[in-house]
Amino acid sequence: MANYYSDHPEIAFHLDHPLMKRIVDLKERGYADAAQYPDAPVDYEDAIENYKRILDITGDVAANILEPNSESVDLEGPHLENGRMIYASKTFENIDATRKAGLHGVSMPRRYGGLNLPNVTFSMLSEVISAADAGFQNIWSLQSCIDTLYEFGSEEQRQKYIPRVCAGESMSMDLTEPDAGSDLQRVMLKATFDEKENCWRLNGVKRFITNGDSDIHLVLARSEEGTRDGRGLSMFIYDKRNGGVDVRHIEHKLGIHGSPTCELTYKNAKAELCGSTRLGLIKYVMALMNGARLGIAAQSVGVEQEAYNEGLKYARERQQFGQKIIEFPAVFDMLSRMKAKLDAGRSLLYQTARYVDIYKALEDIQRDGKLSPEERQELKKYTRLADAFTPLAKGMNSEYANQNAYDAISIHGGSGFIMEYKSQRLYRDARIFSIYEGTTQLQVVAALRYIINGTYLSIIKEMLEGEVADDLKPLKTRVEGLVAQYEDVLAEVKAENDQEKIDFVARRLYEMTADIIMSLLILDDATRSPELFAKSANVYVRHAEAECCGHYVFVKHLKKEDIENYRA
Repeated sequence: MANYYSDHPEIAFHLDHPLMKRIVDLKERGYADAAQYPDAPVDYEDAIENYKRILDITGDVAANILEPNSESVDLEGPHLENGRMIYASKTFENIDATRKAGLHGVSMPRRYGGLNLPNVTFSMLSEVISAADAGFQNIWSLQSCIDTLYEFGSEEQRQKYIPRVCAGESMSMDLTEPDAGSDLQRVMLKATFDEKENCWRLNGVKRFITNGDSDIHLVLARSEEGTRDGRGLSMFIYDKRNGGVDVRHIEHKLGIHGSPTCELTYKNAKAELCGSTRLGLIKYVMALMNGARLGIAAQSVGVEQEAYNEGLKYARERQQFGQKIIEFPAVFDMLSRMKAKLDAGRSLLYQTARYVDIYKALEDIQRDGKLSPEERQELKKYTRLADAFTPLAKGMNSEYANQNAYDAISIHGGSGFIMEYKSQRLYRDARIFSIYEGTTQLQVVAALRYIINGTYLSIIKEMLEGEVADDLKPLKTRVEGLVAQYEDVLAEVKAENDQEKIDFVARRLYEMTADIIMSLLILDDATRSPELFAKSANVYVRHAEAECCGHYVFVKHLKKEDIENYRA
């Protein structure tokens, strides 16, 4: 029987990373929960086995329920009835299956009914579910909104809402408005305090809200009258049980049909303040968005994997000119690049997730007491690494998902354009990944300061100090050549001190950065597990070399007057 986890040993490989011991020790805090909760691990090895069991259950559900339902969900989609969103019929089966499997509230502490899983494992679950149905992954993974409530809400709010999510209730983050897309400072949904009822009231419209008719909403609203920037925005919790919010419209989209995208009208809706006023955008949404961006990276890796699977399966079966098309160089070249991008992108995803896990666990410990000086330094280090790696993981994997889905159709030829083949759905689903939760252009903007201030260069040089297997050393030498080019062109761009040029070449510098980091990650993976990653390491380094050298020549020879040729 198929299993979307165990069929791909490359996923389990990332549970054996050296940082996992530190992550698990921080999450489990001396394994004290074992005395109170029967499913809590007693030591590190027990925790890893728990993760593998949960992943195996998820892989089974994904392969044998979610994937078989995916075409029906894509064709039916959600619909609107009397101001309420109704899921596609098979989506209800999917939700029921994941609830019965205990796959909700997975990141929350056990005292609230959660599984206390680290972000690495949650990302793996997201990848597996996305490979089966990327649209359903959106619905399921929005449970991670509860992390923001856990971090910034009161203990009373935690006890009120977190057990409900752990039991399977759904969540959404209501940020975007008709006049406030990427520029969330323009949010104008109004929040006013009701003195009589001792609550907040929300009025206005939200647009493009994923899973918008959820049970529990986190809502960005303007609480400070007369303000028009981010300092006037606060975060609120809206409970669907209280009423006051209707679905006005469900968007008809290119892809992810099973994931409802709603326009909502708030009419004097009762809400609770989450955290403090004025910090909604400045602090809380930034934390929420970083988590969401890592979720999209995992969603992207799942589709990268499924697109590769579909292309490989078809190439092995399809015969032309007397031989299987997988024997044609043009086809096996395409497949090898798909697999290399998948393996390198997955490595970047889980490296980022590990950084997030360490700093989030230390922040959680800090809420209950003081950190040691060493722990404070560790917190600072991994916060910086997580902030730097998140825009790379989201941006590059969302682009790779699009490329792999495109290539899967190419391998299918004309059949790939026919609706009965899955590759067309993967292509439609993937297109949104590089748009929502911050376009790739916005990921470039987020990464640019780390490019210019040398953070990435320092990280790369530290990574270069790692040892690789003897047969991989020639590849590492070639990566060192790319690093020299990167350092050279970066120094030149900084010396010119021309902000327009920096912004113009930012995407190319971003891609050079990511290509080099992923090359070093995949070389490390291939050193530790050559049977899984040696081929991808060889292919990916060559891919990175071609990309980086092209970007280097472009930036190196670009003059200020040349930019005028690109203006519309």
